[in-house]
Amino acid sequence: MHPHLLRKTPFSLLNTILVVIMTSILCSTSLISAYTVSSNFSTATPIQHLVIIFQENVSFDHYFATYPNATNLAFHTSSVNGLNSELLTHNPNLVNPFMISRSKALTCTNNHSYARLQEAYNGGLVDKFVQTNSVANGCNRNITMGYFDGSTVTALWNYAQHFVMSDNYFGTTFGPSTVGALNLVSGQTHGATPAKLTGEVANGTVIGDPDPAYDDCSSGTKIAMSGSNIGILLTSKNITWGWFQGGFKPTGNESDGTAKCESKHPNISEENQTDYIPHHEPFQYYNSTSNPHHFPPTSISMIGKTDMANHQYDLTDFWKAAKNGSLPSVNFLKAAAYQDGHSRYSDPLDEQHFIVDTINQLQKLAEWNNTAVIVTYDDSDGWYDHVMPTIVSQSSDQNYDRLLGEDGLCGHAPAGVYQDRCGYGPRLPFLIISPYAKVNYVDHGMTDQTSIIRFIEDNWGLGRIGNQSFDLEAGSIMNLFNLTTGHYANKLILDPTTGIKN
Repeated sequence: MHPHLLRKTPFSLLNTILVVIMTSILCSTSLISAYTVSSNFSTATPIQHLVIIFQENVSFDHYFATYPNATNLAFHTSSVNGLNSELLTHNPNLVNPFMISRSKALTCTNNHSYARLQEAYNGGLVDKFVQTNSVANGCNRNITMGYFDGSTVTALWNYAQHFVMSDNYFGTTFGPSTVGALNLVSGQTHGATPAKLTGEVANGTVIGDPDPAYDDCSSGTKIAMSGSNIGILLTSKNITWGWFQGGFKPTGNESDGTAKCESKHPNISEENQTDYIPHHEPFQYYNSTSNPHHFPPTSISMIGKTDMANHQYDLTDFWKAAKNGSLPSVNFLKAAAYQDGHSRYSDPLDEQHFIVDTINQLQKLAEWNNTAVIVTYDDSDGWYDHVMPTIVSQSSDQNYDRLLGEDGLCGHAPAGVYQDRCGYGPRLPFLIISPYAKVNYVDHGMTDQTSIIRFIEDNWGLGRIGNQSFDLEAGSIMNLFNLTTGHYANKLILDPTTGIKN
């Protein structure tokens, strides 16, 4: 454990208690050790294919605040750490939480910058979500307190009921999309060049949404990342893998030959949205795992292997490989923008189409019996969540750290620890859909985005990323699985429009 986990802060008593609890969990005998490599598997568990559906900008309470109690629909399952009657009717924030109807699924977006997200939690009081929010285009800052229930996010509630979810999963650090994406693949937001970019990079650490340097479709001031990531580790072990993103396939080329990414789709408001968003593609920040010109794979059989595409693909390439019987071992799926769930340009209903269509098709593959699907998110968008994250990584940047107010503090980072990685960040949804997922189960163990990296590392024997990557400290997701029995009959085919079982 890094020394910065034990450094006393103004949260000293709370942090000490929580760190002791987390340490006891992490230092206990790993559940994965019970399923070490056998003659039947090339992996440490029966899970030989992992699909991570990585969506955009949703806090846990924004989708699961009242789970399993929904208007007009009956759900019978375990409750979660959601909003109780006191928080719903006498909330410490300036307005009480309120439900957003299905008819108003397309909403404004919130301020979800590194500093603002810290300010909203107000040193653990969790009572400044409204006044720290800033929205444009006539939006009301009270929107941060809005949430959906199972009458809108019906499919996700059904997946949670029939499979497994966590109510104690967090963004690794505070910050917007790029921060979450980098943490997902490397557990590391430090190592950026340039090392300073106002509002985007501080002390060599990414805190904003600058575009990746190794991408023809990037714009503005771009950054590059140094160091390792999970793709590099997978490639070193000849494990097939890929990042598959909607709109990655070029629509043409500029006069200088660079790729153009101009494909678009309309959302539920019939507003055309450009499919590909460069700062959502984390591997394009690393020279060794990038595909700057968006080259296609040389053949379907090479999808997941190293060629000119370099493991970076259009979403259509994933289905080409799947239908060819050559599904890669580790797959990151990113929806086209209109279906990624990000408020303002996407919404829960368009998002539901993508998630349900994807999982329906996966359940029809021969590989389904050894597949696990993770559905989770990059950041909270600044939507209200009532749980104060455990601060396991401290930072004291006078310009950006605001967890303790205007003093520029998120605890006190010891010497040698990378700054501007205050975390954990906000609580996020996390579900697993798999024949090996526990059924109708809610896990309360503390995990974060790098827990996904840790599972990949352990399952495929990759080792750790190093250089202060948070994978070293990540809680295990193994308690969400029942690896002794495959529930092969437990498939759930849903209607992508209603989210209800077909």
